[in-house]
Amino acid sequence: MSETNQTPTNPTSTGYKSTEEMVAAQAAQETDALSRAQADLTELQAKSADLADQFLRAKAEADNARRRAEEEISKARKFAVESFAESLLPVADSLEAGLIIKDASIEQVREGAQATLRQLLAALERNKVISINPAAGTKFDPHQHQAISVVPSELEANTVVTVLQKGYSIADRVLRPALVTVAAPK
Repeated sequence: MSETNQTPTNPTSTGYKSTEEMVAAQAAQETDALSRAQADLTELQAKSADLADQFLRAKAEADNARRRAEEEISKARKFAVESFAESLLPVADSLEAGLIIKDASIEQVREGAQATLRQLLAALERNKVISINPAAGTKFDPHQHQAISVVPSELEANTVVTVLQKGYSIADRVLRPALVTVAAPK
């Protein structure tokens, strides 16, 4: 045991007049210590309750943020094609208007088809759909081009000779590679 907890054997050597005074002083000290411990306990319980409340609020806020983000993602997926579809509506309208004309000449049909194609290409461009149409002599890029055949050519080996079908990309991602013929090695 430590010296502070030992009971003195002689009450007069510690300054107390009697054992009762010594016991009363010790009881008062123990009561003070108990009061401090109870005050500390009450304070710690209050802090614990406050921290638990803060935790629950933070957890609820995080859950709400996660739920809102999931809803936004769901809406984005659901309506992602909305602006693209809106830009294609005039193209559909033009095609329908062209089909209504019964006695159109070949030249009128051709002009209408060209105008509709311009509308379609403009709608694609507004939505970041870019054509992949390499010029003859362009180096073959397997990420953007699909070689259909290798043909003898005066062009350098592994270069595009002709484009059989344009490709398209959106935001640097290839939707469809361009179908090309490639120059054979000499």
